[in-house]
Amino acid sequence: MERRVRLAPEPTPATREVRRKMDASGYDVLGVGFGPANLSLAIAIREDSSPLRAHFIEARNDPTWQGGMLLDGSNIQNHPSRDLVTLRNPRSRYSFLNYLFESNRLVEHLNLPAEYPLRKEYSHYIGWATRQFSDCVTFGADATAIELDRHRGAPVYVTATSDGTEYAARTLVLATGRTPYVPSVFDGPTTKTILHLTEYLYRIAELDSPPTRIAVVGGSQSGVEIVLDLARRFPAARVSQYARAHSLRLKDTSPFSEEGYFPEFTDYYYRASRDGKRILDAYMRPTNYSSSDADILHDLYNLIYEQRLDGTQRVFVEGDSEIYAVKATGEGVRLSIRDRHRGTTRHDEVDLVVLATGFRDLGPGEHQEPYPPLLAHVIENFRFDSDGYLEVDDDYSLRAIRPETPPIFLNGLCESTHGIGDAGSFSLLSLRAKRIRDGLLKSAVDIPCPDQG
Repeated sequence: MERRVRLAPEPTPATREVRRKMDASGYDVLGVGFGPANLSLAIAIREDSSPLRAHFIEARNDPTWQGGMLLDGSNIQNHPSRDLVTLRNPRSRYSFLNYLFESNRLVEHLNLPAEYPLRKEYSHYIGWATRQFSDCVTFGADATAIELDRHRGAPVYVTATSDGTEYAARTLVLATGRTPYVPSVFDGPTTKTILHLTEYLYRIAELDSPPTRIAVVGGSQSGVEIVLDLARRFPAARVSQYARAHSLRLKDTSPFSEEGYFPEFTDYYYRASRDGKRILDAYMRPTNYSSSDADILHDLYNLIYEQRLDGTQRVFVEGDSEIYAVKATGEGVRLSIRDRHRGTTRHDEVDLVVLATGFRDLGPGEHQEPYPPLLAHVIENFRFDSDGYLEVDDDYSLRAIRPETPPIFLNGLCESTHGIGDAGSFSLLSLRAKRIRDGLLKSAVDIPCPDQG
């Protein structure tokens, strides 16, 4: 017969006995992915002196935050104190401010004539914090499948990795990041000259020769940044940016709109109806999607203007453009483009395509995916609502069909249930980590102890 025990900050003798018996079966918590989301959670667990035995696995051997997009001069677009910890614990030693202090750059950084830190520096900060958790992370462990199993009478998740290693845990926290969105028209061609923005710097470095005709697909901030980088990197190349909107839009940076990144908005959004969520999404999207900050829009417009003045325009913004066919040719890639309003068509022959097309959210929509692919073998144990969305509790745990199903938490994947603050932004990262940590502790209050047999 299974006994049940209660976790407490100071373990009782009975709890210690459960710990001893669970040593052979795995961890209390396994975090899959160790980017900023689960790093923030690891910090929250450590600073809380939590009794949870947590371990994390990360696919990359040497993870670099946004390594493919550490462009010269690019910044993080949010206040630096919206970091891994500060909103949750302003006294934390893992803050961006303390990183600057320990790196002997605090005074110099405060003298920078810039509103936001460089993306490169924030990447260094993430790396600095990551290295302090090497004792509870296995790097180079690429999760390939998750199964629900039983060990000595207790339900556990078994996560397999590409090298054949298996990790058992009674609770999972999935923080693998959202799946890059690649429009279906680009699914067919297999060529190294079509790449997603997440691979940008890595793949550019592997090119056999400098490209002379380049297409950037998408009207996002990242798309504009990539156009500017390509224009500097390959000054003789023709660079065309294709956007479905009429042209490039200015990001909504109103402080009233920015309150969408407050925890109060997350709670409001979570409790809204699905129709209400759609209305809120339409209002909030220009704060983060398909729009750009004024500084880079000005840089791009000035660049195009000067090229026109010199009679040598090489950078173009092509709005109202829908790419409806793609064909790999011997010399590159042939794009077929339709004007979205007039219906006219044209073609462009390029030797490099960069997809600045963003990422997939969870949901039943055309550009969404119903659940994280890694959960394919266990997803039948969880609920979907009448609209086809995964049911997620306010602590980011999936709602199980049966009460005995062990918990799974989604860290950084819940924009469709929790709103814009759960996008790939640091804005609410540390507060989300706190809520997940508290949810982990709550779910661990009654823990089935493995049988002796």
